[in-house]
Amino acid sequence: MKVTLIVGIFGLIFLAVFVSFLVLISRALLTYIKSKDVRHEKSEVRKSLGEAVKQHRTRCKMTQEFVAESIGVSRQAVSKWESGTSDPSTSNLIALAKLFNISAVNLLKEVE
Repeated sequence: MKVTLIVGIFGLIFLAVFVSFLVLISRALLTYIKSKDVRHEKSEVRKSLGEAVKQHRTRCKMTQEFVAESIGVSRQAVSKWESGTSDPSTSNLIALAKLFNISAVNLLKEVE
């Protein structure tokens, strides 16, 4: 009888933990689904920043390799910035603005 009681208690504890886990997963999924607009907006901002960088690079008739060597990063980093895969750090953004002969504020204003 004691064994049955102990097994029953452990069963209830396991069930409570399992249900709590399911509730947490459900809440996380709902939060993720509701954040679709925010995620979409962030991807557009990245894309717009990359487009701005590429536009200024081509306007200045510079290659990705030249930009990379000028500010001390790899050509792949410049490619990732332009494609929107990643964003330049603040110091790299300032260096890009100087290289393109514009202010960093104006470069960021182009991003909407």
